[in-house]
Amino acid sequence: MQLKFSASRLSLTPLLLIAPFFLWGTAMVAMKGVISHTTPLFMAGVRIVPAGVLILIAAAFMGRPQPKSWTAWLWIGLFALVDGALFQGFLAEGLVRTGAGLGSVMIDSQPLAVALMSSWLFQERIGLWGWLGLLLGVTGISLIGLPDELILGLLSHKTPEILLSPTLPFLNSLFASGEWLMLLAALSMAVGTVMIRFVSRHADPVTATGWHMVIGGLPLWGISSVAESQQWQNLVPSDWAALGYATVFGSAIAYALFFYFASSGNLTSLSSLTFLTPIFALLFGNLWLQEILSPLQWIGVGLTLVSIYLINQRDVLAGVEGIGDQGQGEQEDAGTRRTTNQLTVNSVDASAACRRLQ
Repeated sequence: MQLKFSASRLSLTPLLLIAPFFLWGTAMVAMKGVISHTTPLFMAGVRIVPAGVLILIAAAFMGRPQPKSWTAWLWIGLFALVDGALFQGFLAEGLVRTGAGLGSVMIDSQPLAVALMSSWLFQERIGLWGWLGLLLGVTGISLIGLPDELILGLLSHKTPEILLSPTLPFLNSLFASGEWLMLLAALSMAVGTVMIRFVSRHADPVTATGWHMVIGGLPLWGISSVAESQQWQNLVPSDWAALGYATVFGSAIAYALFFYFASSGNLTSLSSLTFLTPIFALLFGNLWLQEILSPLQWIGVGLTLVSIYLINQRDVLAGVEGIGDQGQGEQEDAGTRRTTNQLTVNSVDASAACRRLQ
């Protein structure tokens, strides 16, 4: 009864958990036409510096404390370097050097790195079902992002021709086309996701998120002023509107929610929702830009949704699987009771978190 009662109070919690990935996906669609009219580092700075200021203003109105110790500022500085400057810089430069499909697959595969680091640093249990879910997630986003010709060629044992085809550059142009930058961006985001757990021990997670975006974005603008030109001269009003949406919704709101939940929640489960980002991008690209999804992409969408279910229900599935195990029966029952109790506590905590965010 307690679980049902808590669930009734948390009708908004699933929406808040999914919101960052919905906003990131729709921001990708909004930014699609802007990339060719501006420069990457300038665009990256526009996305995060004003967004960080908005988060800090909102945090002040909410009465959230500012960092007070040198330790807090040190962690925020490291957070800004990794998740602000490096992630956004690698991502922006990689986007202009790689195809959107392969780039999306590489950036959205970061839950694998988060799962490994969380298992090592925080002893988060992944288990068989969790690893299966991660594998299905990577398979799903690969079907979504990679060209159908490449996938069909691999399945038909035409690997050499497909991989070396000039129309489908893959291994032969890995460094030239920027995929390695997208990989570095994915690793930077994964490290940043794990790092917020340490940052939140010394500073408020929402305030730290705002400061890390401001501090991390300023170097991007500094490099842009020296290494880039014609940053905004070719932007039209619709481009500024898209930048505004990406800044307010795709950065300020999305990152504040994501790192707030990452500061205390299960990092493996939360980061697995990153697999939703390309799904939202595809669906809204189909709705707004009339982009058509292929049958393989629809299969990828299905696999991705299954993977998220497996990752987030891995403890429950493992408990059901162990019911018939005589040697570990009592352990499984105790683990199930602990999981149920933890869910109840987390539900109450999340409900209070939602009220504070509202």
